[in-house]
Amino acid sequence: MKPIITAKDLCLWYGQSQALKNIDIAIPEQSITALIGPSGCGKSTFLKTLNRMNDLIPGVKITGTVEYNGQSIFDQDVNLLRKEVGMVFQKPNPFPMSIYDNVAYGPRTHGIRDRKRLDEIVERSLRDAAIWDEVKDRLKKNALGLSGGQQQRLCIARALAVQPRVLLMDEPTSALDPISTLKIEELAAKLKDKYTIVIVTHNMQQALRISDHTAFFLLGELVEYGDTDQIFTNPADQRTNDYVTGRFG
Repeated sequence: MKPIITAKDLCLWYGQSQALKNIDIAIPEQSITALIGPSGCGKSTFLKTLNRMNDLIPGVKITGTVEYNGQSIFDQDVNLLRKEVGMVFQKPNPFPMSIYDNVAYGPRTHGIRDRKRLDEIVERSLRDAAIWDEVKDRLKKNALGLSGGQQQRLCIARALAVQPRVLLMDEPTSALDPISTLKIEELAAKLKDKYTIVIVTHNMQQALRISDHTAFFLLGELVEYGDTDQIFTNPADQRTNDYVTGRFG
C-alpha cells in the first residue's frame, strides 16, 4: 500500500527539550497504525505534528519533513490540512449544542448551507460512526446529554463530516468503559475501509486487536515500526521486546 503520510528526519523541540528525534516513518493509506510506548515517549507529540496541532504551542521548533499526499504539510493551508487530517482527542469534547449542530459544524464552516445537503452529511457521518440508530430521534437534543461512549462516537462523526482522508485518534478509549471501548474498536476496524487511521494507545492489547502496523516510541525515538504481528511476536529490537512483554512501561 502506498504511504499517505511520510516523515523524514523529523525532530521537534519544546523550548530546550527535544521531544522527537529523527523520526522516519511511512504510514500506508486505508490501514490502522498504532503508536505505542510509555508515557512521555513522544507518540502524542508525533500524532499532533501530523495535522500541525503543535503550531498552537509557543516555543515549538520543528526540523525535517512531513508530507501528506506527497506535499509538505508545512506548505499547506492549515485549515485545509485539518479538513483532510482530522483528529479525535482523549476525552470526548462535544460542543455544547445539539447533536445535529455538532456534526454540521465543520461542513458549515466550509461553506455548506443547504439544509438537505447538511441533513445528508449528518446522517452519513452518524452512520459511519455507528451511532445513528441511537440518536436519530433526538438530533435536536444537547450533545452533552449523551453517555461518554456516545459522546466519543459523536466526536468521530463530527470529524468524519468534513470527509477527511486521515483520522488521528489520541487514546480515544482511555476515558471509556470496556463496552464503549469495544464499540470504538469495532468502529475503527470498519472505518479503515474508507479512511487511514493513526491511533495512540497505552493499551497494547488494543494495538494487537485492531492495528495493521505498530510503531514503538521510546524517549522521543522511533525504535521500531512494522507489521503489528511482527512487532508483538518477533521484534527486531530488544527494547521493543521488553516493552511488549511488560518488562517496563
